[in-house]
Amino acid sequence: MKARVKICGLTRVEDVNAAVACGADALGFVFYEPSPRSVTVEQAERLVRHVPAFVSVVGLFVNPTEEQVRGVLERIPLDLLQFHGDEPADFCSQFGRRWIKAVRVQSAEQVERAFSDYHAAAGLLLDAWDPQRYGGTGHSFNWDLIPQERSLPLILAGGLSSDNVFRAVEQVKPWAVDVSGGVEQSKGIKDIEKISDFIKEVHRVCKTD
Repeated sequence: MKARVKICGLTRVEDVNAAVACGADALGFVFYEPSPRSVTVEQAERLVRHVPAFVSVVGLFVNPTEEQVRGVLERIPLDLLQFHGDEPADFCSQFGRRWIKAVRVQSAEQVERAFSDYHAAAGLLLDAWDPQRYGGTGHSFNWDLIPQERSLPLILAGGLSSDNVFRAVEQVKPWAVDVSGGVEQSKGIKDIEKISDFIKEVHRVCKTD
């Protein structure tokens, strides 16, 4: 089964176009002001106009208020909400929109508990733990902590690049992979060659299976 690819942290029209041209399945826009990849609602409106049919638009939030999420939804046609902070499941479920929950992995027990706690999610995204940062660390984590039996689609993130994503997909067999820093020239500025190489490596796993 082919793993899907989400390119996250897009801030420029040319990067949106590049990700689409290279075959990305989903594009992520960060609505979290402390992030160097953050976009305003006005910026996101311009960027999303360049996303064609059948490519999902994902809005990433970190511990937002209800008003912040609803404010974005009023203006941006998000297909999916991504909650990357400490949001409880009932908060994530209130917007009438499909959502995924990110978990910063510390233990196998924590991951197992997350599958249960966020059972209403459309997927569980596993990322590297950092006590100071909610994602975008550039570090991977111990993939052996991920259970083989999963009650939700698994999205793998954390330190992925074209150098290790083949091994990651082959070992973990995720539903999708999520990359930001691994396809950048600098924070928020993507590199079309890195995007292309990353997606080719993901697709190469399917061809070798």
